This record gives sequence, structure tokens and C-alpha cells, in this order.
Amino acid sequence: MAHSPAASQFPEQYAHGHHPSVLASHEWRTAENSAAYLLPHLQPGTRVLDVGSGPGTITVDFAGIVAPGQVVGVDASADIVAQARALGAEVGASNLDFQVGDAYVLDAADGSFDVVHASQVLHHLARPADALREFGRVAGPEGIVAAREVDYEGVIWYPEVPALRTWMDVYLQVHRSHGGEPSAGRRLKAWAREAGFTRVQATGSVWVFASDEEREWWGGSWAERAVASKFATDAIERGFADRATLERIADGWREWATAEDGWLLMPHGELIARR
Repeated sequence: MAHSPAASQFPEQYAHGHHPSVLASHEWRTAENSAAYLLPHLQPGTRVLDVGSGPGTITVDFAGIVAPGQVVGVDASADIVAQARALGAEVGASNLDFQVGDAYVLDAADGSFDVVHASQVLHHLARPADALREFGRVAGPEGIVAAREVDYEGVIWYPEVPALRTWMDVYLQVHRSHGGEPSAGRRLKAWAREAGFTRVQATGSVWVFASDEEREWWGGSWAERAVASKFATDAIERGFADRATLERIADGWREWATAEDGWLLMPHGELIARR
């Protein structure tokens, strides 16, 4: 049987929270850097449902690619949906809408979309196969379910900064305490098969942060997240780290960001699935 994350002692919720440092990383995402594997399947008129659409940057790109096809973004947070709607209004996309919704119970009829897409969503869910099954219902027998998920235990970096090893250990514990699976990328194929998909194309791609600007941005983002975001609050409240440990992690990210030889790679699993 395919792997599913173990049950958490805490209620299922979004592990990263919506601190500005987190949202900044989400707003950086585009269809090009986060859904390139899906782009060959999109054309004018394609109907797209983007589940876990966040601030809407990828969704807005989809709307431009498939117009006049309808694009709907769904997110569990009403505040984030409001932010995405503001972005949609700013770009003036008439074929775009954002709604509050539940990945497990989508407010859409069977087969009402040609593509159901999720980027960095399934690794936060306790029942990813159930969510994929629901995506498949909405995509219908001829539609596509597309997903891209990070694989945190595959992240590698240079130079070796001991505090980043501590970050990884704490991060994995915090994430799994929410019921999700931080190393989701390697499991996407298994989850799709568990969900009943019979035609599964599983690929992968990476993000690399190496230039001075990339290191400053990514390292600075995580230095702030380590001490100021929901990650920090949960790490302390759930007994995975104390304040001094989180400060060392933040210092480690700043050390890595300023290293001229600094380099970091984040692998992602990708999925194109059909019934």
C-alpha cells in the first residue's frame, strides 16, 4: 500500500502560516518557475482549477495563457483569497476568479475543469491521496491532475553550515506535527496510484539558489522565518526547539547567504495524472 503520513496529535493546519516572510516566497512563484512541466498541456480555452492558489501569482499566469478559458483559484484562507483577488483585479483578467475552498471537498461539478493543478499543497495535507482523488473527480475522465511538491529531505547546500542541519531536523518535526509530509516529492507517484489514477507521468525539477541576490533573498527569508513565523512559534510550543536554537538557525541562514561559494538546491516531484 502507498505511504500516507502518520496521524498528527495536532489538528491539520497550514504549517508555514502567513507571515510576510512566507508570503514573499509565495509571491515569487510563477507558472514558469513552478509549473513549467504543465505548460505544454495548456492552451487557449483550457479550464483550470488551481487548488491552494495562495496569493495568486501562478494562477494569474495561467489565466493569461489559457484565455478565454476560465481559471479559478481556491485557497483555504479568506485573507489570502482577498489578496489574490486584488492581484487579479490589478492585472485585469476577466477569465479569473478566486474562492475560499477545501481541497478535500471542492465546490465544483464532476468534470467541470480540464486541468486541476496544485503547487506545494499536498505536502501540507494529512490525506494527500484523498485530495488527489477529489481533484480527479473535478477533472473528470478526460482531464489532467497536475501537482508539484518539494522534497525537503532531498535539499542540499554548500558550504556545510551546522545550524542548517539543525534547521532541517527542527523543520521536519514541525511540519510532520501538522500531519503533512515534507518529503512529498518522492511520494507523488505513489499517492496518485493510491488515489486510483492509472496513467501517471512522474517527473522532477529543482530550484537552485546560488547568485548573491538569490542567496540574500532565500537566506534572509528563512532567517526571518526561523524566529518570527508560525514555524518559530510551533517549534517552541511543541517542544522541538528553544529560542536560542532558533536564533542559531537564523544566524546559520545569514552565514550561508553571505558565503560567496553558497549554493542550495531544492528538488521537486512533478505529476501529470489521468484516470
